[in-house]
Amino acid sequence: MLDVATGTGFHSVRLLEAGFEVVSADGSPEMLSKAFDNGKRFGHILRTVQADWRWLNRDVHGTYDAIICLGNSFTHLFNERDRRKALAEYYAMLEHDGVLIIDQRNYDGILDDGFSSKHTYYYCGDAVAAEPEYVDDGLARFRYSFPDESVYHLNMYPLRREYLRRLMHEVGFQQIDTYGDFQETYRDDEPDFFIHVAEKVYRDDDKIEEEAKELTK
Repeated sequence: MLDVATGTGFHSVRLLEAGFEVVSADGSPEMLSKAFDNGKRFGHILRTVQADWRWLNRDVHGTYDAIICLGNSFTHLFNERDRRKALAEYYAMLEHDGVLIIDQRNYDGILDDGFSSKHTYYYCGDAVAAEPEYVDDGLARFRYSFPDESVYHLNMYPLRREYLRRLMHEVGFQQIDTYGDFQETYRDDEPDFFIHVAEKVYRDDDKIEEEAKELTK
């Protein structure tokens, strides 16, 4: 498996402990160093690679059965060309029956109905308060408040669910299933996060046309 946004290494370590072979990539050398140290704390030596998603094939070698891009990381890309390029790089690095797992915050709910959180699945832990200070169709600026009273801000692009599904379809993914907070059945306004599972499979033309119509509705 290839963890393309390893960050602190949390997902890579959990996958290693589950028995998977993992390569951990990130664009930040500082985060890769932190991930490597965290891996050692749990008895693992992470195979780390510094890589830009837009040129992933240049920096990371081989093909993979699965690629994960978790932690709401993909929403740090603000340019549509970069988003398409990154997704195309993921697609190219997968085996012919490989799977991409990519998540995003439920920006649809935030844009349409305002922000709320159930803290059911929360990357920072339930002691951290995360809430948007500003949101429009082109920017979501979040404020993260920690128990030690430190405060951090992140600017992210508010991806809508169907927009990202359409981009994945257009770069070649034919089967895309979307879950709300890891549940198959959910109301659109309820989840904190959407998790997309995109399969690199080859299907007959009638099925492809049918799914394409559903994605463009």
